[in-house]
Amino acid sequence: MADLSQEEWTKQLKADDNAVVLDVRTQDEIDLGMIPNAIHIDIFKGQGFIHEVEQLDKTKNYYVYCKSGNRSGQACAIMNQLDIENAYNLLGGFSEWQGEVAHNQ
Repeated sequence: MADLSQEEWTKQLKADDNAVVLDVRTQDEIDLGMIPNAIHIDIFKGQGFIHEVEQLDKTKNYYVYCKSGNRSGQACAIMNQLDIENAYNLLGGFSEWQGEVAHNQ
């Protein structure tokens, strides 16, 4: 797991052709907007979160975020335990995100 600043996370993500963006926030938080093309798995699902993460392609690089960076840090640690080697935590989370935001229609 690596904690990356907003700038590092964005720069690395843009250069990574094997990247998946993962949003671990709640549905209510998602409704306020999300980083474009992110997949959503709510970390508060508990065992459900673990089950869904186990289904992910372990060869991908995961760029993980939540609202502030705390839950996504926990998610990255769980992902590492589940043999996903490359999980990158967005420090400051969505609340400090300066990039593009997608809204559900």
